[in-house]
Amino acid sequence: MDPLDDLAYLGRLDTGQMLDRIQEFPEQCQVAWENAAQFAWPPRPEGLEHIVIAGMGGSAIAGELLAHLVADSCAVPIFLHRDYGVPAFVGPRSLVVASSYSGNTEETLSAAREALARGATVVALSTGGELARLAAEADLAHYEIRYQSKPRAALAHSLFPLLNLLQSLGVLADQSRAVQDAVGTLRGLRSSIGAQVPARSNLAKQVAHGLEGRLTILYAAEFLAPVAHRWKTQLNENTKAWAFYEVLPELNHNAILGYDQPDEITSDAFVVLLDSRLYLDRNRRRVDVTREVLTRAGVDHQVIEPQGQSRLAQMLSAVHLGDYVSFYLAALYGIDPTPMGAIDLLKERLQESTGRP
Repeated sequence: MDPLDDLAYLGRLDTGQMLDRIQEFPEQCQVAWENAAQFAWPPRPEGLEHIVIAGMGGSAIAGELLAHLVADSCAVPIFLHRDYGVPAFVGPRSLVVASSYSGNTEETLSAAREALARGATVVALSTGGELARLAAEADLAHYEIRYQSKPRAALAHSLFPLLNLLQSLGVLADQSRAVQDAVGTLRGLRSSIGAQVPARSNLAKQVAHGLEGRLTILYAAEFLAPVAHRWKTQLNENTKAWAFYEVLPELNHNAILGYDQPDEITSDAFVVLLDSRLYLDRNRRRVDVTREVLTRAGVDHQVIEPQGQSRLAQMLSAVHLGDYVSFYLAALYGIDPTPMGAIDLLKERLQESTGRP
């Protein structure tokens, strides 16, 4: 029996129920959208010039997905900030969204405090923690995430409030139909790649087998670029594996010259290209030529086109597929996907000292 078809084995390995979290992603999206639609978002700030989303890890991925999704349809630019403080341009005409699942992410707290000091409008998203306390003290709008999991498994609850916020501000058209279409696409996809589906007809399990023992590199363009980043981080966090990502068309100006050395990397690497019929024609052509270059260089690769008719549906279905792949690959390595050993150690060390010796 294929180990990925052994549900008892998967259950024993998965002590934190990560598979359950992945499998309920379509319902997470539905509930997160409905909850966000009921929230009393603040009015659009007068003279709003831009939106800054401050976050790290899974919270930042949500902002990155949003920014790419609405880049050509949002009335104001969106900037993603993954660091302490805020950019110099933040001021009274800025809306800063401080997003931290735990509410205790120190970089995000730093950004929220600095944004307040600059006179920006600040909105907080968290399950509680110090960010919720800051919001209460400063009388900020605080969207409380009511879903308990590891942050990376709560992506829908970080993404859909952001999407609904843009709609509420009047800088983005109504997204209700797009969300419902995307949820339907996700449910259909789950029926073909869920744990109950045997490997012989399960794309996610097949991709995981192809990546076993390989160095995974993700390629994508346009609205799927942040999905490649999401695949990378899920392979890092769930599979505890090396993974990297590159973005078209930029990678055509450098990365395609790097396939020759060292030989060991070329033979061990496996490139996953996320393609889409919604890409610009020139980027679709670039995907084709990049495949040719990879073939000539002897680099194993696979092209995956996500399901869905819209950008949102394709983005989320590609995320869903990648999440399953990261879980199945962890199972092939005999790894429990939930524990966060190195990150937990980092947090402990940072709490021990506020400065360097």
